[in-house]
Amino acid sequence: MKASELRQLSKEDLKAKVVSLEENLFRLRCNKSIGQLEDTSALKIACKDIARAKTVLNEN
Repeated sequence: MKASELRQLSKEDLKAKVVSLEENLFRLRCNKSIGQLEDTSALKIACKDIARAKTVLNEN
């Protein structure tokens, strides 16, 4: 997800997006510990998406 896409969201939508991204990261970590995660780069991408969303949220 690009920062320009995140900047178009309202503050409430952005907060909801951060929560959903964090839930997704939790599921990815659980799947990794079980051994079901095939694409381990998804963890890195999820962390970067969360950081990007939080940065845009703090800019407002």
